Amino acid sequence: MEVVASTEKSVALECGRNLKKLPSGDVVGKVVQSFNTWAYKREQPSDIALLTQFVGRAVMRRQPVSFVFYWGKGPRCEVEHFDTQCMDYLASLAARVKAVYPMGASISLVLTDTHAGHNGHQAQLITKYYTAVEAEAVKRGFECYLLSELTDMAGRGLTIDDAEPSEEILETLYRSAERWYRGGASTLEGARQYYAMNMIERRVIEHFFPSSIFATFNGRESRPLFPDKLPIFYMYSIKRGTSVKPWFLPAPVPETLAS
Repeated sequence: MEVVASTEKSVALECGRNLKKLPSGDVVGKVVQSFNTWAYKREQPSDIALLTQFVGRAVMRRQPVSFVFYWGKGPRCEVEHFDTQCMDYLASLAARVKAVYPMGASISLVLTDTHAGHNGHQAQLITKYYTAVEAEAVKRGFECYLLSELTDMAGRGLTIDDAEPSEEILETLYRSAERWYRGGASTLEGARQYYAMNMIERRVIEHFFPSSIFATFNGRESRPLFPDKLPIFYMYSIKRGTSVKPWFLPAPVPETLAS
């Protein structure tokens, strides 16, 4: 009985110490406000309560606020100023967090080589581009991961949602496939395959980044493709008012303007 009582007392004392370490609402609120501003966000986050909870957990643990991004590949094989402008924009977001919270923010880029391969890009050109992207990312203190490697490491133990895509998300993916898909299937089948890939990969992101805010240059219409359990931060790509992904810039000139 004395041992049990002593143990309960120790637990109670530890709980008391932990409560004293809990961050005040003012601290967490300032951190959220530092980046959840129209200088960065293109629309409201998917779940502001969940986002605040993630920030609060990081502050309580004295850890950086973690953001994870997908980084794709377009027609270019070289890093250009659009890419570095985007990275500088992300670094400025991290600097805003650092200004109000000493631990700052961490930025992880998940290089979507699986998507690039699906779209028909050659393996050596995918490697060339992402090697250059990683070199620039490291200069800014970012971490980079290949999505194919993360998926392989996650293995087959993930629970996958095999539900059919809604008409809305399939239409969104079809329009994108019309522009960027150069694989061997039809445009519609390419869109369906891309959806199926994302159903696996969003679980991979949850597995490896369970405490991260998933930030994206896409809008809310793409929400079904992203991790269910993470807050989604919808943001501009290179500056306020611009949401085109940097790897797709410079944007092709429409034929009506080129003629």
